[in-house]
Amino acid sequence: MPEMFGTHHSKMMVLIRHDDAAQVVIHTANLIARDWTNMTQAVWRSPLLPLLKQSLAHSTTGSPAAFGSGSKFKVDLLNYLRAYDHQRRTACTTLVEKLEKYDFSAIKAALIASVPGRHLIHDESETRWGWAGLRQALRNVPVQEGESDIVVQISSIATLGPTDTWLRRSLFDSLKASRNATQKQPSFKIVFPTPDEIRRSLDGYESGRSIHTKIQSAQQAKQLLYLKPMFCHWANDAPRGLGLKPGSSHEEAGRKRAAPHIKTYIRYGEKSIDWALTTSANLSKQAWGEAANSSGEVRIASWEIGVLVWPALFSEKAKMVGTFQTDSPDESTETPTVGLRIPYNHPLQAYGADEKPWVATASYHEPDWKGRVWSE
Repeated sequence: MPEMFGTHHSKMMVLIRHDDAAQVVIHTANLIARDWTNMTQAVWRSPLLPLLKQSLAHSTTGSPAAFGSGSKFKVDLLNYLRAYDHQRRTACTTLVEKLEKYDFSAIKAALIASVPGRHLIHDESETRWGWAGLRQALRNVPVQEGESDIVVQISSIATLGPTDTWLRRSLFDSLKASRNATQKQPSFKIVFPTPDEIRRSLDGYESGRSIHTKIQSAQQAKQLLYLKPMFCHWANDAPRGLGLKPGSSHEEAGRKRAAPHIKTYIRYGEKSIDWALTTSANLSKQAWGEAANSSGEVRIASWEIGVLVWPALFSEKAKMVGTFQTDSPDESTETPTVGLRIPYNHPLQAYGADEKPWVATASYHEPDWKGRVWSE
């Protein structure tokens, strides 16, 4: 598939331990020092996975595994790893053979991944990729009635087209999918830093090397027009930003000066969070897949991997709530509560009329807090 290949963008560790346990770690950081020091990242860790009992090691079930179950997660992860093996190359065969021997039943999450190639959106195989896989998974997730926001928080935005056709019909329609129909459609917000937020980040302009979008060409200028009404700040303390009144209360995440390399997609309902996805996938056709062509085929160019969670996986009556500067929710309520660590302050602050997103290929002459200017 060389002509399909865009970027190997997945970030994952698989640990095979000396105590006969395994662990899957899916995260957002590259193996460079800057990503692991002064930038905001996310990590999902599986429970420790024991070896299967000998009688179960080679057993198969006749019915497909349920979304969110450990058995479905295992099927999808092994299919993702098998996709690396093509054209007589066996990159992950040994790893797949090892992981087949482990019990994944303790995992409560769905794997959402992308594999380069051309894929049919109505493919009946075990695992679907890109936005088609996301949509299929979310059709198994219940959501609340009433007002809701789907917040897309990413570190890069690719060229999506001069109109919002792909964004609305492919990605946003997939993100709106749910098990139950709702009367009100969700609103969409996109969290992305401005030059001022990069300037004031811990590494100053240097943080911006890992954060990308472009607004120079005519097509990119048109793209900015339809994205701008959805743009919200990362730090949510911009002097010219909109939506927050002076002195109004907000939840402080404690990460506003650690520039975002994290990528999160979260659906906020009126009372709690419906679901959350952390992933390597940014806002791009390469990551999520092009729009389906007339034959129902989607082209994906990049390797991506992420994890989707929702409260019903943990308890039928559970609710998921955002936590700030802690991983643990308030346990004082009788309702089972699942905590989700939020990386940005809440509520969000929209861009002001004259504000634009950070562009790494532009030049900025106002010095950052370290006294440096930015010229590419």
